[in-house]
Amino acid sequence: MDGSLTDAQLKAPSKIETSPSSFASSLEEAVVRPPGSRRACDSSAGSHAAGREEAVPPLNPEIRSFLRAFVPRAIAESPEAARAAQGRELYYPHVPDSQWYDWKWQNRNRVTTLDELYEKIPFPREEWATRREVLRDFRMGVTPYYLTLMSRDDPADPLLRQVVPLTDEYEHRASGDEDPLGEESFSPVPGITHRYPDRCLMVVSNYCAIYCRYCTRKRIMYEDAVPELEVQAMVDYIARTPAIRDVVVSGGDPLTFSTDKLERILSKLRAIPHVEVIRIGSRVPVANPMRVTDELCEMLSRYHPLWINVHYNHVHEITPDAARACDKLIRAGIPLNNQAVLLRGVNDSVGAVKDLVHGLMKMRVRPYYLYICDPVRGANHFRTTVAKGIEIMEGLRGHTSGLAIPQFVVDAPRGGGKIPVNPQYLLAYDNGRAILRNFQGKVFEYQDPIERPGGSMAPARLANEARGLPLLAKNGFVRPEAQGELGVGLGNRPEGTVVVNGDGNGNGHGNGNGYGNGNGHGNGNGHGNGNGHGSGNGHGCGPSEPFAHTLAALSRASEPTALPIVADDDSKGSGANGSAGGPGGAELPHGRSSLAGAPVVGKSSWVHRRDAPPRNGGCGGS
Repeated sequence: MDGSLTDAQLKAPSKIETSPSSFASSLEEAVVRPPGSRRACDSSAGSHAAGREEAVPPLNPEIRSFLRAFVPRAIAESPEAARAAQGRELYYPHVPDSQWYDWKWQNRNRVTTLDELYEKIPFPREEWATRREVLRDFRMGVTPYYLTLMSRDDPADPLLRQVVPLTDEYEHRASGDEDPLGEESFSPVPGITHRYPDRCLMVVSNYCAIYCRYCTRKRIMYEDAVPELEVQAMVDYIARTPAIRDVVVSGGDPLTFSTDKLERILSKLRAIPHVEVIRIGSRVPVANPMRVTDELCEMLSRYHPLWINVHYNHVHEITPDAARACDKLIRAGIPLNNQAVLLRGVNDSVGAVKDLVHGLMKMRVRPYYLYICDPVRGANHFRTTVAKGIEIMEGLRGHTSGLAIPQFVVDAPRGGGKIPVNPQYLLAYDNGRAILRNFQGKVFEYQDPIERPGGSMAPARLANEARGLPLLAKNGFVRPEAQGELGVGLGNRPEGTVVVNGDGNGNGHGNGNGYGNGNGHGNGNGHGNGNGHGSGNGHGCGPSEPFAHTLAALSRASEPTALPIVADDDSKGSGANGSAGGPGGAELPHGRSSLAGAPVVGKSSWVHRRDAPPRNGGCGGS
């Protein structure tokens, strides 16, 4: 059972039977009106005899259609659904569904003053003065729906922090920029930001259903309407700029417009031949999901290809009503992407972001961007470090679906644009040889192919030969004629071979903290191997000294660094059941190799060489 409602359910009797024979109808009735819904406004229902039910106010077709939208069971039965129902019971116990699900009623009844806020969520009286000063700089607006998702007893509630003026904002009111992204420097006409060659931003509104305290455009959020003349000037600029193929309609929030007013803008854009894609940026599905009516969806569907970027920041915002709004938009053919902002005290942990993206996936909303908080004035308490964002991305990659992982971006100051920032998975890349690590910290080598004259790909060994690199023999060693290029001798290694790669793990048998091989296949004392399958107990080698220096440099590099091919130097590891041998390295506890400053610590299996011959003085065990 999900939270979508059929016509029969909407017409179900208002009293829930409790007898066992009517258990099924009881379940059905529980879905008819979502938990916390109100059947009547007791101030207008009139007096009733004791024990008699109040009349159920009729629901108009718009509301009935909204309540029939699909809600995944995982959301209908989620803690967020219960939280929303409890919040409505607490804050708005006497508001009937006929008003609650009216998006215009939600807008008219926003909490905009400290008195209204204090009535719902009391706060210390000594904070009134500072919060009043904050509101002089940037207004407040919170829909009743969004208010019900907050905890009255938790001043650190992640939703409350996003929209309620706090003393932190007062303390940071002098720090930050009015226009941190330099949008006005890229504004050829008022309302247009044309920063990228083929797309532009249209700011058509400075009105929002809720006002985010970290908003990049605080400077324009005064709720005075953008005049039609100004909108026409924006459209005219786009029409005379054929390079623009993609227009983002934002604000403020365009979905707070009446359907007719929004259509006037979309129809003008769609009439421009070179405009291929229209996108709308909106937080309405988060803050006032009831706005997503049949009328709105039908109108939007006439202007495809059209996309909507929504803005969910926390899993507590993913409720049955939010799911209904997203479902209606998706069924109108509109793809939904989510643009979240990384906020201190709101979602700045791997767990919080993982819960968010999993909730989005349940609603068929694609996680798109995770922005670092812009250095806007008064929002310094929301800002995290770039390192925190990388840590979160590291905690997502490999630990959840790739489709659920947003792109972490820094919107560069002064109009530098969005810059993607990722953990460093490419450790080195040189002459077709890539050194890569995976989400577990294992390190691998990947060889590029080369094009043969006929267009087919040559094997990596031939690719190396074509590039003039040392030639690998079948056993993974370099042929004797390559020794001069490498500047190394044979030493005690088998005749005719030189090792190309650094030696293996700190603590062999498939697990390790160093760079290099995990375990050999059937080689007890083999090159770079800890213990082979079914053979000795020695726990592998650390990386060679030259390799250690190169890899340590990688951890300090700001971009992928070319990694030269170097000779193996037989550094030590240590063994749990046997010691490791060989000169050139210090023995470390727990099998860790002597790789100071290496950027990756974890299991490694860098270059598997099945038939690598044994060496004297290498790592091994009995």
